[in-house]
Amino acid sequence: MNLIHLLQSQTNKHSTQPAIIDTYRRQRRVTTFAELDHQSAQIAAMLRQSGLRPGDAVLVFQSMSAELYIALGAIFRLGLVAMFLDPGQGKDHIEACCALHPPQALIAGSKAHLLRLVSPALRRIPQKFVVGRLVPGATSWERASQLPAHPDIFAGCDDTPALLTFTSGSTGQPKAALRTHGFLLAQHQVLSDSLHLTAGQVDLSTMPIVTLANLASGVTSLIPQADLRYPGRIDPAPVMAQIQTERVDSTVASPALLARLADYGLSKGKQLPGLKKIFTGGAPVFPHLLDRLRQLAPNAEVVAVYGSTEAEPMAKISTADISTEDKQAMQSGRGLLAGLPVDAIQLRIIPDRWGEPVGPYSGVEFAAVSCAMGEIGEIVVSGNHVLTGYLHGQGDAEIKFKVDDTIWHRTGDAGYLDSQGRLWLMGRCAARIDDQRGRLYPFTVECAVSAQPDVQRGAVVAHRGWRVLLVEFKRPIGAAQVAELMASLAWAGINDIRIVKKLPVDKRHNAKIDYSALQQLVID
Repeated sequence: MNLIHLLQSQTNKHSTQPAIIDTYRRQRRVTTFAELDHQSAQIAAMLRQSGLRPGDAVLVFQSMSAELYIALGAIFRLGLVAMFLDPGQGKDHIEACCALHPPQALIAGSKAHLLRLVSPALRRIPQKFVVGRLVPGATSWERASQLPAHPDIFAGCDDTPALLTFTSGSTGQPKAALRTHGFLLAQHQVLSDSLHLTAGQVDLSTMPIVTLANLASGVTSLIPQADLRYPGRIDPAPVMAQIQTERVDSTVASPALLARLADYGLSKGKQLPGLKKIFTGGAPVFPHLLDRLRQLAPNAEVVAVYGSTEAEPMAKISTADISTEDKQAMQSGRGLLAGLPVDAIQLRIIPDRWGEPVGPYSGVEFAAVSCAMGEIGEIVVSGNHVLTGYLHGQGDAEIKFKVDDTIWHRTGDAGYLDSQGRLWLMGRCAARIDDQRGRLYPFTVECAVSAQPDVQRGAVVAHRGWRVLLVEFKRPIGAAQVAELMASLAWAGINDIRIVKKLPVDKRHNAKIDYSALQQLVID
């Protein structure tokens, strides 16, 4: 089954309902489900006319907008493969990704086409299409409006490739994650169930894969008036105004973006009483942010979601299910509570042997090696919405293993299951500290530090045999407060606290600590 069949079923039911509300040339723009379907069929006609055939990859450089989902609709309709990479990673990254899987077409905005000047790989792409202002050597997106809609949908099957994205491996070389239509359909079902997607709702959409799930569920997606490449730097005022004007029911967003909204709203005495659901993930979601979001949106259910590129989602927990005892545990080194695993996933904890191969196992061997309740190890998962491998098998040996005939995914995250079957996160296996005093996982300290009112974020690393805590404070603080923080962390054996202006975070979510950059910061 092609994912487009789900989108078309929503078009048949809700043709005049807004599918996407976005900002175009500084003006509010509404694209209905019927318009989205028709325009994607016209783009499909143009792509087909250019000679593209099922299985060909189309590289897409397009920000979240109606155009992005019109392009995806056209690509899926023809059985093509939508290919995404991050041009911000630089020329070498573009060259490496295109070498792994050479695209046959490029769809990009005018500015993105300038990358062709520095990238031989982009220049070699046979077919090029431009969204917006015309550029030499590219066919205008607008030409499709003169073509009759392409009526047919490539039937495909569960194993038909649909979406190709790239992630950096431990070597720094990109790995290609290929998702089939069957995978996307399974992921849609899990997201629909986990996020309670209901036709007719309005969702503030900040994550591309969630917007795709919205479209397949009849949910209206409001794309905020913000640069979503930098969620931790957005201007919160226009986004708050959009949420109120468009009567948004729900949102799925990164902690960094929601922290911006909470800081702005609470400092201005503003609330979002109309919001009914807030889901946040993609980076650690510490309790203090959940509490602030409940203040910002007093009528909303606030849910922290744990997932990854290869398995989204894995676990979730509502603030209503976090007890006072749970908060005390998180403040005293027990880690970060992620909640119950979602129904569609199999989740186990195995001994933390990160950096070494594991398996294959028989079912009996796997049961024997799996950690007991409360025992810390590496989180591993399997399920229909868990990626089973990478293109050309690159990275499979490090990240995948078999139990009988089932492929399991190694998350690289440490954690444990408590007596209620809930998952607790301890941080990246690779970021653990092993010294004469034992083993210390980063989230034990970082979760506790995050509860301090003056702390923006903190991170712990090992340096020359010392356990060093780097802290980014919200405001200037004195020596007495530093001493108080050190005393509160006596159980962690911290040797030194260093105050830094800014802790390095990941580029995508602006919320996950970049431990490689952190080590360099300690050395400097």
